[in-house]
Amino acid sequence: MTVLAHEIMTPSIKAVPQNWTMDRLARFLTDNEITGSPVTDDSGEIVGIATLKDITEFRWNASRSDTDPRLTPEEEIEARRLRMAIFEEMGKVPVEVRDIMTPIVLSVDEQTPVRDIANIMMREHLHRIFVTSDSKITGIITTYDMLKLISDTELTQRCAEND
Repeated sequence: MTVLAHEIMTPSIKAVPQNWTMDRLARFLTDNEITGSPVTDDSGEIVGIATLKDITEFRWNASRSDTDPRLTPEEEIEARRLRMAIFEEMGKVPVEVRDIMTPIVLSVDEQTPVRDIANIMMREHLHRIFVTSDSKITGIITTYDMLKLISDTELTQRCAEND
């Protein structure tokens, strides 16, 4: 008997509003010991996903110093000074979750076999994918949930029987 999405998914999803600040998101993720969360609009519909990686990439892009090889040393110093001034001013305006989230929401149906889910997650380099029923999100499958297939003897046996 094939193992299906609804059997290994985590049914409780901790979503965050798109107008939260990036700092509030970071605190939320840390407090809940998770690495990502769905993002909802004002009506509660999921519009994307925000992760620790999104926060890290935003901060890294704000502080990195790519130099143009065509710039003179004096121009490089001036470009660095201007970049720092711009990011210093940007730091005064709170960055919202909507500014850093990934707006693409990939999902699978509750009846999707876990082998298909594993293939999608590997192909798309995903650490989490939403689970739906009648177009409504009912859960999430993370890489941690996929490990249940290995740690649970009964699930492992059922997967092996379908090969």
